[in-house]
Amino acid sequence: MSFITNHPINNRWPASDTSKLQLYSFPTPNGVKVSIALEEMGIPYEPHLVTLSDSDVKSPEFLALNPNNKIPAIIDPETETALFESGAILLYLSEKSEKFGGNTPTEKARITQWLMFQMGGLGPMFGQLGYFSKFAGAQIEDPRPRQRYVDEGKRLLAVLEAELSTRDWIAEEYSIADMAIAPWLRALDFYGVKGTLGWDNHPALIAYLERFLARPAVQVGLNVPDRDG
Repeated sequence: MSFITNHPINNRWPASDTSKLQLYSFPTPNGVKVSIALEEMGIPYEPHLVTLSDSDVKSPEFLALNPNNKIPAIIDPETETALFESGAILLYLSEKSEKFGGNTPTEKARITQWLMFQMGGLGPMFGQLGYFSKFAGAQIEDPRPRQRYVDEGKRLLAVLEAELSTRDWIAEEYSIADMAIAPWLRALDFYGVKGTLGWDNHPALIAYLERFLARPAVQVGLNVPDRDG
């Protein structure tokens, strides 16, 4: 038995090639961070579609890998590492590949700083804005909850606009921080809030997202796993 085949998740999402890193994910902003990173780093991997339904993410098999019942998660047979949380996975992959994570302590710290900016600010705030704009929260009559996230979303965009007006990538060189940030900027279109946040008034961000989406590895990673199975 290999490390992968011995894991409970293999009973529901069996690995075809147990020598490859296994990705359990869905193409949300958090999910595609990891598929994009794997494509950019050239790490062989096998994707498994884990939908956002309770029947998948709250199944005993998935909970055995991620007790927090969120995608994405990975198993790396080479190091016998099972890991969840997208930011932690990005840090792990950059160390494994020695790519896109910085070469000096200062570079690593700068990249990690912006990765944490996304994990602690951009993702949670934009996710809540999406909830109150596109999903069930949009039915709430009280405008105050939504306005809180609109205001914070505008503030976060202003931070990024100022930083990216002087450089192409958030930490100077293209890095895992960009792989984390840009998918959440792209999600604003899906949530239907670009106008609300004044997206067109952020030329540096517009150019930044265009640069990101033009990368071949990004174009592949955005559609992994195939949401149609």
